[in-house]
Amino acid sequence: MQEYVTDAIILRKDPRGDLDGRYTLFTKRFGKIAGRATSSRKITSKLAPHLEPGFVTKVRFVEAKGTQIIDALKSARLAIAIADLHALERIMPEAEPEPLLWDLLQSAAFSWRPALAILGWDPEHAACTNCAGDNAEYFYIPRQEFYCAQCASKLGRNTISLMIHAV
Repeated sequence: MQEYVTDAIILRKDPRGDLDGRYTLFTKRFGKIAGRATSSRKITSKLAPHLEPGFVTKVRFVEAKGTQIIDALKSARLAIAIADLHALERIMPEAEPEPLLWDLLQSAAFSWRPALAILGWDPEHAACTNCAGDNAEYFYIPRQEFYCAQCASKLGRNTISLMIHAV
C-alpha cells in the first residue's frame, strides 16, 4: 500500500452510497486523479469541509483497491467558478501532470484561452468546425471542437450551455 501527500485542487465531488464521496483532484505532481473518501458525507466528518470544489488542499491518500483519501487540510480558495472547474475536469487527461496549468489555476488571472492551449487545444490557431472561419470563440467540450459565434448560435440553447467561451 503506497501513501502519498500532495497539494491538490478539488475539481469535483460526487456522492457515493449513503455516506461516502468521490472526489476528482488536480495535483501538480500526479495530474488529475479520482479518489474515494469514506464517511465524508457524515455530518461530523472532518474531511468534508476541506474537500469542496475550488479549494487548494493538502491531501493524503493511499493506493489500495483504488485511491482512498484519508486526510485533507485546505489552505486556500481559488477565484474560479465551480462550472469552470467542472469543465476542466471533463477535458483534463488522467494522471498527466500539467505544471503550467497548475500555475495558471493558482494565479488570479485564470482564462480559458491559455488553459486550452496548455491542454493541447490552441485557440490562437483554431478554425470554426462548421465554416472554417478563423475567428473561433467557443470550445464545445463533448466533441472537442471550436466554433465561431455565428455557428455556435445555430447549435441550440442546450448545446450552447455546454460551450466555453475561448476568448
